[in-house]
Amino acid sequence: MDLFFLFPTISTTFIVISAVLVAIGWGLIIKGKREAHKKTMIWAAVAAIIFFVIYSSRTVFIGNTSWGGPDSLKPYYQTFLIFHIVLATVAAVFGITTLVLGFKEKYAKHRKWGRVTSIIWFITAITGVAVYTLLYLMYPGGHTQPVWKVIFGL
Repeated sequence: MDLFFLFPTISTTFIVISAVLVAIGWGLIIKGKREAHKKTMIWAAVAAIIFFVIYSSRTVFIGNTSWGGPDSLKPYYQTFLIFHIVLATVAAVFGITTLVLGFKEKYAKHRKWGRVTSIIWFITAITGVAVYTLLYLMYPGGHTQPVWKVIFGL
């Protein structure tokens, strides 16, 4: 297993762990277990941050993976990937907002944001696993250059 496969596998695992923890946390708050909910959601955020650090590091220092499937499917994959990236960005912003509202004890707003954020996060995790499956299991592709090489023209 090389770095081009190892890092995406690890980062995807962390996003799945994060989504599972969000689901557990949601269940805990429904049962009125506020302290357990808080701890679980913090760990969900930690898992998401670990994902982001691994993903960003790989993009900057190693590069990403290009589409390796048939050209006829490429427009569909790219549309799906754009949807996933936009959704992930929205989920991250919503997640930070939801956490801040919880820490500030603005529970009415936290509850409203949390429901929406959780659903977006679940969809993001599912589409992330789908992207991983397409790029690394079904249609392994080539690898792009690290961002820093592209920026400096190396």
